[in-house]
Amino acid sequence: MQINANPLLQEMQSLRGEIAPSVGSIRPNLTQQVNNTAGSDFGQLLSQAVGHVSGLQQTSSNLATRLDMGDTTVTLSDTVIAREKSGVAFEATVQVRNKLVEAYKEIMSMPV
Repeated sequence: MQINANPLLQEMQSLRGEIAPSVGSIRPNLTQQVNNTAGSDFGQLLSQAVGHVSGLQQTSSNLATRLDMGDTTVTLSDTVIAREKSGVAFEATVQVRNKLVEAYKEIMSMPV
């Protein structure tokens, strides 16, 4: 089974457009990191991705704190959505790390 990434990416971008822009300070911009990877340093891309995940976690924590303090501009749904986004991004990062470690071990076990 072969999966073509272009229709999948287009569908994800169309779904992104359906998300209400009134989700507070959270904007779905994960696809921005994938747009221009030609000639980019892998370490720099990985660092940006980890920084993005960290930013999502900080935003989620900030919204939860503001909700706990009684800020009326933050809704429970905004907080839950932010928490889920940060959780999904973290899980994806862990999976990428696992694949990189697995690939490294496989390369190191190859005979020279």
